[in-house]
Amino acid sequence: SRLLIKDLHFDGVPVRIYLPREPSASKRRGVIFIHGGCGIFGSIRSYERIWQHIARKSDSVVVSVGYHLAPEHKYPAQTLECLTATVHFLKTAEAYGVDPARIIVCGDSVGGTFTASVCQELGHRADIPKIRAQVLIYPFLQALNFNLPSHQKNAATAFLSRERTVHFILKYLNKDCSLKEPILAGSHVPESINLKYKKWINPDLIPDVFKLGYKPPLPTLFLPQVHEEVQELFKPRMSPLLAEDAAVCGLPDTCIVTCEHDVLRDEGLLYKKRLEDNNVHVTWHHVQKGFHG
Repeated sequence: SRLLIKDLHFDGVPVRIYLPREPSASKRRGVIFIHGGCGIFGSIRSYERIWQHIARKSDSVVVSVGYHLAPEHKYPAQTLECLTATVHFLKTAEAYGVDPARIIVCGDSVGGTFTASVCQELGHRADIPKIRAQVLIYPFLQALNFNLPSHQKNAATAFLSRERTVHFILKYLNKDCSLKEPILAGSHVPESINLKYKKWINPDLIPDVFKLGYKPPLPTLFLPQVHEEVQELFKPRMSPLLAEDAAVCGLPDTCIVTCEHDVLRDEGLLYKKRLEDNNVHVTWHHVQKGFHG
């Protein structure tokens, strides 16, 4: 009763918008929320209560992006639809009583991936208002190394195990799931790429408190045929941690949420360091008893 809820399309992308009914003396803040679900699950409906809660508690206009799911809609359709909806809202914010200078983009899990990608692609655009901040809730950020400390520690954690993470990635990209084992072993990454990105994806960059019991993996055999099959994994749209510094330094203020019992924990930690190294202001919340989902 406190919200006006509308189903709309932003340049062809389905969205649901939540507008507080109470009149406001000034323009409100805006929140673009991109849901998780590995790009193959989830919907506007499955996050309905969360978005209503955010709209009421923060007195903000919330836009939920109903991007079309893979594999029926092939990668990178999901990222592109999130990008389209974000640009549309930035341009039309005032029509919904929103201050275009006070819009954040927020996402959980793969929604955090899409959020990171959208913010990287829009960081240097001068023709639209700047995104005020991004919120990344236990995001997936890289597909090079599945043997980081959090992958080892939480390999068999319920809901999102290490094995299921790669399985869902392959499903999302519509690839043969027989590629899972060599990718888990790291056989999809040539030495040249490992060396190039070692400065950003490296257990040495993770604080010691998160490395208790960690054992560096044994060297693995590179398999060129696997590498050729999964070229998408090396693109910033799929692995935002691989974006060049030129894209990272243009990012807005960032809030990163990590959970202790989550295979993706260390990706959030590594991205936090990358942003800070590029003078991006980061707020970090670590949920000690938290888990993915």
